[in-house]
Amino acid sequence: MTDSPLNDRTVVVTGAARGLGAALARELARRGARLALLGHEEPELRALAASLPTTALAVDVDVTDNTALDHAAGEVRRHLGRPSVVVANAGIAEGGPFATSDAASWRRIIDVNLTGSAHTARTFLPDLVATSGYFLQVASLASLGATPMMSAYCASKAGVEAFAHALQAEVAHEGVAVGIAYPAWTDTDMIRESEQFTAMRQLRTHMPPPAATIHPADVVAARLVRAVERRRGAVYVPSWLRALQAVRSALPPVVLRVSRHALLHLDTGRPLRATGPLGTGGRADHDR
Repeated sequence: MTDSPLNDRTVVVTGAARGLGAALARELARRGARLALLGHEEPELRALAASLPTTALAVDVDVTDNTALDHAAGEVRRHLGRPSVVVANAGIAEGGPFATSDAASWRRIIDVNLTGSAHTARTFLPDLVATSGYFLQVASLASLGATPMMSAYCASKAGVEAFAHALQAEVAHEGVAVGIAYPAWTDTDMIRESEQFTAMRQLRTHMPPPAATIHPADVVAARLVRAVERRRGAVYVPSWLRALQAVRSALPPVVLRVSRHALLHLDTGRPLRATGPLGTGGRADHDR
């Protein structure tokens, strides 16, 4: 797609080894972008880079490590040139009751999802200023309305939304655009594994049917990449999620009512258990 504004541009994607990150990389490559694929699981990153139709660089890095990110940024500039787009997609999740959650695991989710996104922005902002570039923060449906059993994930995604709004206002005068992506349930191994836990599956299926639908990762990625091309301030997948912005203050009572009913029937003498890190990417981060 040589008519894309992304053609021959350098784009950084974090959390690129699998799931939505890998789908984003493939969609961006179709538009002629040079890809810097950042994340854990170096073999998967290298395999993805080799499969893309454009130049791609695989960099094994932990987004919570400032020094490692600085080194990764140097590698990107040296091999691909200054990036003009950065997609902060890296994220992990774990489900289970907050009261019995492991404190270190809970904190790690915040560190990766929120602090890691901020580190990513801090590292690449000089490049985005130099190129009048675009930063896309991948948030979530969870940014609009929190759910039980996912307290760390919901807190982190609410945090990245607030961070992106603040950054958006700070850098607009420098020619840098910031967008926030609000994908709903996406078919990744993280979501597929969560479906194996009764409480997690029940909480999703008790949502209204449109909100409970799981969307293919490549469909979500295509929508997000179109938003990157247009430098959108926000992108919702599916698009009707935008309507939740107008009524988001009414969501907590609805979630409370639904979860009170659902969890009452699930928590019958046998304590609800934690899922542990969800998905291969979550376990890779844990092992790291």
